[in-house]
Amino acid sequence: MSNHEKPKTKKEILAEEEQDRKTAEANAKRAEIQEEINEIEEERSKADAEYTGENIQVLEGLEAVRKRPGMYIATTSSAGLHHLVWEIIDNGIDEVLAHYANLIEVTLNKDGSVSISDNGRGIPVDNVKGSDISALETVYTKLHAGGKFGVGGGYKVSGGLHGVGAAVVNALSEWLEVHVYRGGQEYYVRFEDGGKTVQKLTVIGKTDKQGTLVTFKPDSTIFIETTTFDYAAISKRCKQMAYLNRKLKIRVIDDREEKPVSETFYYEGGIIQYVADLNKNKQPMFEEVIYCVGADDVQVAGNEQPIHIMAEVALQYNNEYNENIYSFTNNIFTKEGGTHLDGFRLALGRTINKYARSTGYLKENDDNFETSDAMQGLTAIVSVKHPNPQYEGQTKTKLGNSEVRRVVSQVVGEQLEQFLLENPKTGKKILDKINSAAEERNAIKRARENVRRKSALDITTLPGKLADCSSKNPEECELFIVEGNSAGGSAKNGRDRHTQAILPLRGKILNVQKARQKRIFDNAEIGNIISAIGAGMDPEFDISKIRYHKIVIMTDADVDGAHIRVLLLTFFNRFMHDLLAQGNIYVAQPPLYKLEYRGKPYYAYSDHQLQTIKDDLGLRDNFPFQRYKGLGEMNADQLWETTMNPENRKLVQITLQDGVEADEVFENLMGDDVEPRREFIINNAKKVKNLDV
Repeated sequence: MSNHEKPKTKKEILAEEEQDRKTAEANAKRAEIQEEINEIEEERSKADAEYTGENIQVLEGLEAVRKRPGMYIATTSSAGLHHLVWEIIDNGIDEVLAHYANLIEVTLNKDGSVSISDNGRGIPVDNVKGSDISALETVYTKLHAGGKFGVGGGYKVSGGLHGVGAAVVNALSEWLEVHVYRGGQEYYVRFEDGGKTVQKLTVIGKTDKQGTLVTFKPDSTIFIETTTFDYAAISKRCKQMAYLNRKLKIRVIDDREEKPVSETFYYEGGIIQYVADLNKNKQPMFEEVIYCVGADDVQVAGNEQPIHIMAEVALQYNNEYNENIYSFTNNIFTKEGGTHLDGFRLALGRTINKYARSTGYLKENDDNFETSDAMQGLTAIVSVKHPNPQYEGQTKTKLGNSEVRRVVSQVVGEQLEQFLLENPKTGKKILDKINSAAEERNAIKRARENVRRKSALDITTLPGKLADCSSKNPEECELFIVEGNSAGGSAKNGRDRHTQAILPLRGKILNVQKARQKRIFDNAEIGNIISAIGAGMDPEFDISKIRYHKIVIMTDADVDGAHIRVLLLTFFNRFMHDLLAQGNIYVAQPPLYKLEYRGKPYYAYSDHQLQTIKDDLGLRDNFPFQRYKGLGEMNADQLWETTMNPENRKLVQITLQDGVEADEVFENLMGDDVEPRREFIINNAKKVKNLDV
């Protein structure tokens, strides 16, 4: 040791030893990691070496559809099942649009199959060029084969899945057979087990008929949830098709019962009659339905030849305050609107203001009416036919073709202006209606801008009645709208405070189907709901700002509770429509009964379930049980266990398959006219269970 070096203290020696130990551990860890990396690289090299053409699985024919049906029909639930029917109906509609057919029949058969026929040209039966397979067999066994593709295709305008519909239906069927009546001959072909040909195309006789008959039975191994067709759903869809295609006759037959049921839909007036029927319970302001129709050949980038676009619009005002405007492209409902709806709105606002100025209704210093003013109390159908529609988004329900905007705007602008000039009395009524809407809008605007009076809809402050959750992630947050303060108290105490918020309601909210907007703005309960959700209300509703991705209506299982549910759903449909459209609204299902046996509780949601529990436990019929009259009778633990706990609860998601039908139902239930409400109750009474009067 050097004379200049001081001996190390015990503490320093221990520190050096600890450092050496840590260094050794770190080196060992690095060596371990490097060894793992080497093993991974070795396995990857082996995988790369073994990844050859033999690893590629090719799904022949229709196997891809059966393997991934959701890619073609979105779902294998009831909605997907009925999508098969729509695809075959759409093929018949294509013949109608091409002016070769005017009759379609849909028959629900006793064996669970469905038959769809049209009196069009009949599917071609000669062989496809360069193939030894007939056009008919090709259409039903090959994806993307059909008469719907570009110049030289069999159809200028078409709906459906553009060449995959027939093949997809075949792929997802237990069996499918086609009869073609063409050129005086009847042809027949049959497929089984997802599209396998078991009877090649054969002539089976002579006929004087023309057209195609398709019968198929859905495959129960694909549609596990149900293979039973809903007559009401099919009937409503066919009725809509008849409205959208004037002079088309569609007959729907349910042959499954002892006494067959049938309906025939035929509307000489087309969408004019559609608007009149939608408005029949809404007190139309005038008898006429304004009708605008026209077409234009438009040059589009990428197309050598101009494309032919047809626009058809019908509109009529009523004495209510709701906007009921529905748009269609090639007979397909575009629930998110698109460029055709944009064109209509542009023309409506421009034409109304021009007419108001020209007649002196609006003076020089008056502000123009806003387009939203002209939409209040308006029922309209906007329908366009386009040879190559392009849609935006995953749902394919928003038209994106920019050229459509100009065509619709021009057709509506010119013909609406002409109608107003030729019908000054009706024009004056329309302007009075729009002016009333503008005055109300300005009154609401002044109220919002009044800093001395906080509106009930001030969304910057959460309502005091709201027991909010601690999470700020909307995807995991749930808002329970609860009937009554008593049930609200139990829900607050029983909830998961991290993800579940509680908003109790005092009594029934306002019926917004009949109320003016200013009265809605002044309603405290509605204000609390809007404030809690935090995304405003239509027309400024922004679903990206909602604070909860699940909004759960939780009311008593009795008549009053059902009424409150309908009032809330009516409000959401009118002022937060996107919540329903995107499936954010749910209804909680509280139990009706509680039975305790040997210290364990059992909950039943129906009389049948209660009896099943008794039978399973071997209990006598008069064994005691508790009947819940309302949520307020449950303590916090019971409410959590039965109705709020994600592991046990029963929630019903409320969705809108058809916005037109939904609006019509809400009008029937909540509008001024008693007769349609009476008819609705009579027609649906047999479906009601557990009615608590």
